[in-house]
Amino acid sequence: MILAVAPPERKRPVQSLTEDHELAGLIAQEEARQEQTLSFIASENYVSAAVQQAVGSVLTNKYSEGYAGKRYYEGQQLIDPIEELAVSRARSVFGTEHANVQPYSGSPANLAVLLAFLQPGDCLMGLSLPMGGHLTHGWNVSVTGKWFRSVSYEVRRDTGTVDLDEVREIARRERPKLIFCGGTAVPRQIDFAGFGDIAREIDAVLVADVAHIAGLIAGGAHPSPVGHADVVSTTTHKTLRGPRGAMLMGAAEHAKKLDRAVFPGLQGGPHNHTTAGIAVALAEAATPEFEDYAHQTVRNAQHLAAKLAEHGFDLVSGGTDNHLILVDLTSKGIGGKPVAQALDRAGITLNYNTVPFDTRKPFDPSGIRIGTAGVTTRGCDEADMELVAAWIERGVRAAQADSGDELDEIRAEVAALAKERPMPGARVTAAAGVTEG
Repeated sequence: MILAVAPPERKRPVQSLTEDHELAGLIAQEEARQEQTLSFIASENYVSAAVQQAVGSVLTNKYSEGYAGKRYYEGQQLIDPIEELAVSRARSVFGTEHANVQPYSGSPANLAVLLAFLQPGDCLMGLSLPMGGHLTHGWNVSVTGKWFRSVSYEVRRDTGTVDLDEVREIARRERPKLIFCGGTAVPRQIDFAGFGDIAREIDAVLVADVAHIAGLIAGGAHPSPVGHADVVSTTTHKTLRGPRGAMLMGAAEHAKKLDRAVFPGLQGGPHNHTTAGIAVALAEAATPEFEDYAHQTVRNAQHLAAKLAEHGFDLVSGGTDNHLILVDLTSKGIGGKPVAQALDRAGITLNYNTVPFDTRKPFDPSGIRIGTAGVTTRGCDEADMELVAAWIERGVRAAQADSGDELDEIRAEVAALAKERPMPGARVTAAAGVTEG
C-alpha cells in the first residue's frame, strides 16, 4: 500500500532582500562589522557606491561569450561598448597597448599567461611562496607547480629583499621560459627594469604580477612595469579599489595569445557586471583624488611601520615602500595566528602570514601582514596610524596574557575611530529596509 504524502509547501519567489530574512540579517551584520572595525588586510579595500551599483546591475543577466564584435550570443549591442570602455580606460590608466578585462580573478589571469606562453613541462621562475611570492608563480601545491617545471628565487636573510644577482644566476642556470616578478607579501619596490634585463638576457617572458600595487602604480606612488615587462597581470580590487576581478595588459604583439588563453582557453562568458565595475574603478583611478589616495596609502604604511618599530616589532626588510608591512613576531614569543585572532576581536582585521625563512608551519606562522589601502580609503592619516600602532602593541600583549577584557577595550576605541572614518559605498541593507539582528 502506497501512502499519499502531502507535497511540500510551495513558496513564491523572493522579491526583495527584506523577504530573505536569514540572508538579509547576515548581510546587515557584515555591514555593521565592516563599519565598526578597521581592515588592515593588504588584499582588501572598500569600493565606491558607483562600483557597487555597476556590479549589482542588470548586466549580471547577460551572457557574452567571446570579445566585442565577435560574440557567440546576440543582444550585445550595449555589452560591447561597456567592455570596450573598460579596456580603453585600462590602457589609458596604465599606458599599455593592450588590455583584457575578462579574467575572473588573479589566479586564472596568471594561468592564462602560462597557457599563452608555455607548454606543460616548460620551466617557469618566480619568488618562493614562503618568501612572499604567490601560489600561481609555480609553487608546488598549485597547478602551476605541477604542470610546469618550477624554480624559485628567494630574498636575502640580511635584508629581506630580492637579490637580482641571485635571480640572474638562477635564470642563467635554469633557463626559464617565463619569469614572474611581484608577489603577495612584498613590502619593497620591485625593480622591474632589473628583472627586464635578466629576462631579455635569457630570452624569457617577464610577467609583472602587480595585483597588490596596481592602484599605487595607477596613482603614481610606485614605478610602473610597463616598458620592462612583456605582460602585466593584476587583480582589480586591493589598492585599485575595484570589484573582484582581474586584467591582463601588455604590448600589442602579445594580444592574440593572451586573449585566446583567457577565452576560449580557460573560461567562457565574462562577468559583465564585474566588467562595468572595473570600468568605474578605472575612471576613478584617473582622478587627482585617487593620486592623493595612492600616495597617502604609502605614507600611512611607512608611518605605521616606523611606529611599530618604535614599539619593538621586527619588520621584514626593515620597513615598506608600498601599502604592505610584514611583521616577524618571533622576538615577541608568540605566533602570527593567535595575534591575528586577538586583533580581530579588538576590531583590527589582518592576516597571519609566513615570514622569510620561517621555522613555524604555514597555518601557524611567525608573522602578520598589514595593509593600509583600506583605512586610507576611509580617510585615515598618519595620526591615526600612531593610534593603530599602539593598539597593535596592546593587542599583542593582551594575546600573550590571554586578556579578553583588554581586547574589548581596544575594540571600543577602534569603533570610535571607525565611526569618525566612515567607509564608502552604498548601504544595501539600509536601502532595503533591513536592520541588524
